[in-house]
Amino acid sequence: MARTGRTYTRHFQLETRQHELLGVDLGEGAPRRALILGLILFAAWDGLLLLVLGLPSRFTFTLYVAPPALAVGFGAQHSRSLDRRWNLTRWAITLRYLLLGHRPIICGGRRAAHRSEWLGRRARWGSRLDLLLRSPLGGLVERWLGPEDRIPSASGVPLRLDARPRLYGPDAVGKAYGRKALHN
Repeated sequence: MARTGRTYTRHFQLETRQHELLGVDLGEGAPRRALILGLILFAAWDGLLLLVLGLPSRFTFTLYVAPPALAVGFGAQHSRSLDRRWNLTRWAITLRYLLLGHRPIICGGRRAAHRSEWLGRRARWGSRLDLLLRSPLGGLVERWLGPEDRIPSASGVPLRLDARPRLYGPDAVGKAYGRKALHN
């Protein structure tokens, strides 16, 4: 029987490192996952800027290099709030939550959440909303947020119960069940 080991702490998490790159000694080495992430971000960012701005000049070179370098430098660090995640993962999850929303998982995914169970944009943005509305782009943000989220419930109109307590004796209970009440 084969045993499978799992690592639950970072103390024993071993990451591969690149100690030499194109003949340049990197000392203790850079984590390979961070290098791959940097390669992907640089290719995507620089490809987009090449299409929009053309070849970099002396003035735009920083625009080509700095954003992906900062994203990799700070994003590849371990998050302080959740030790197992990188900052870049936490940023992506937060951005997705703010822009696309939250779809609750009900009973482990056995049923899809109804539209009334989703969190609206105004609820997701919370305390940041006031700051955005006061900014110069407040009108655009207001239009993007749309009206207040007043989505009707999937179960319909709420029911009103008109409960009136009544006390029934054994005679009434016996009649309700179609039996004769026992008299002693």
